[in-house]
Parts: sequence; C-alpha cells; structure tokens
Amino acid sequence: MNKLVVSSSPHIHTSETVSGIMLDVLIALFPACIASIVFFGHRSALIILTAVAASMLSEWIYRKVAKKESTLSDLSAMVTGVLLALNLPVTIPLWMVVVGAAFAIIVVKQLYGGLGKNFVNPALAGRCFMLIAWAGAMTTFTAPNFSGIDAVSSATPLAVMKGAEGSLPTLLQAFLGIKGGSIGETSGLCLLIGFIYLLIRKVIDCKIPLSYIITFAVLTLLFGKNGDMPKLEYMLMQVLTGGLLLGAFFMATDYVTTPTTPKGHIVFGVGCGVLTFLIRTFGGYPEGVSFSILLMNVAAPLIERATMPKAFGTEGGKLQ
Repeated sequence: MNKLVVSSSPHIHTSETVSGIMLDVLIALFPACIASIVFFGHRSALIILTAVAASMLSEWIYRKVAKKESTLSDLSAMVTGVLLALNLPVTIPLWMVVVGAAFAIIVVKQLYGGLGKNFVNPALAGRCFMLIAWAGAMTTFTAPNFSGIDAVSSATPLAVMKGAEGSLPTLLQAFLGIKGGSIGETSGLCLLIGFIYLLIRKVIDCKIPLSYIITFAVLTLLFGKNGDMPKLEYMLMQVLTGGLLLGAFFMATDYVTTPTTPKGHIVFGVGCGVLTFLIRTFGGYPEGVSFSILLMNVAAPLIERATMPKAFGTEGGKLQ
C-alpha cells in the first residue's frame, strides 16, 4: 500500500528569487538614474556610485565582523544605495553620502537582522538621518544644467509654493524633470516608466501607489492652500514635484516594511497620502514623503493585524 507523504511547506514553488526581484527594481530605477545624469551632470553618477559602493561595503564589513554569511549577492544593498542616492541633492558632499549609506545599511538594516527584518525602509531612514544631521546640505538644490542656470542654487517648486522666492516650471517641465530637486525625483516620466516595468514584471501591484497618490491628490484639490494658482494646476504641480512619485512607486511598495494583506495595502497607501498632505500643507517643511512613509512603516504591523482575513472555519469565518 502506497503511503501519502506530506512534506514541509512551502508546497507551491516559484522561480522568483530575492536577487531577481532586486534586479528588476534596479532596472526600473535605471531611467531615473539616466535622467539624473542628463539633468544634473556627471556628479549625479558619482553620487549614485558612491552610495552603492558605500552600501555594499558597509554590508560586507558588518557581515564579516559579525561572522555571518555575505548577502551581497541578493542585490538589496545595491538597491538601498541607488534609492538613497536618488533622494539626495546633486551638491551633497560625498563623505555625507558614505555616512548616510553606512547608517542605512548597518543601523537600520543589519542590526535588526538583515534583509526581511528591518522595520523601516533603510534608504528613507538614511535620508532622514542625513536631513536631520546636515539640514543645510540636504536642502540646497540646483536647477538642471541645461536650463541655463549652471550649478546655481534654485528653490524647488514645493518651496516656491510654500512661499520661497522663485518661479514655477510648467506642468510639462515638471513631468519631464526640468526643475530643481533631488537627483532622482525630478522626472515623473522616467519614474512612471520604471513603475510600469515593475507592474509588467509583477514585482509590485498598484494598490499602494494608486491609493497613496489618489488620496494625496484629492485632499490637495479640496483643501490645499493653492494661493493664486488654479486648484487643479496646484494639485498636479504638487503630485509631479518633490518625492511623491519616487516614494509611491519605489519605497512605499517595499515588501518588508509594508502590510501583506490587500486591504492593508490600501490602508497603508491612504495613510501615506494623508500624512504627506498634512506635512506639506501645515508643516514648516515643504516636503513630507519620507517622513510619511517611515511613520506608516512603523504602523504596518498594526495595519496587517487589523486587515488580516479571518481563517476559514474560525469565529468570524464562513464556518463555525
């Protein structure tokens, strides 16, 4: 008589690997990286390379000292480095990039156990650490090189809408990336291309990004302090400028620091949208994406618990 042998889980296998997913994210970020070099010159490439090298070296050193197996092959440190770099201004000193990358990898990621155990997004945590430590350097932006203003400080569109002196780009310029800001957040077009690639590859779904952007857009349209600007134009300018698209597409969708349930995705995205709107509208700081996502990262376990489907056959399920 043949015996039925049930092996240990998992029973459903997939060809997906961590390194494969991370490679897809790097490919999706490639258009934004190219745009940063086109808009801000070769120093953007230097910042990206420095952040990636510092991230990978920090991870290798920590794993070596802790006598743990190297995890560089999963490419997660490289992704953290690229995301951190894209959130930085082109004028940032390179030594600050190294310190920020080391903080992101060692303090935020590795000290909690490595990939899959960090409770907030390492790249965003590194950026916020740098913003608190070196506020001046992190908020000094320049206009794109080909705009006719070479390496001259320029207020970002968000700062101008907040009351700073300067002129706003057109909506087309804002979408293409012809405006001041962090090197990877300026081109909405390139970020959208990367987002579509991730959707096609089924690396992410659209629940978090769309619920994030739609929530922020609706609140801004209804309650935003638009001044003399038409409400619709003001709302679109708020969506296309700052780090909203970069955050919504690439950092709010991080597997580790977001809920896993479908309803949780929507709640997480809505929360990010609400917090970003509140910080941008009523806070003293013109941007709010990084802080919003980090705060929602901390709330992710509670959201997951509240939105977890009831187990079949248990109390609250279909069978009693």
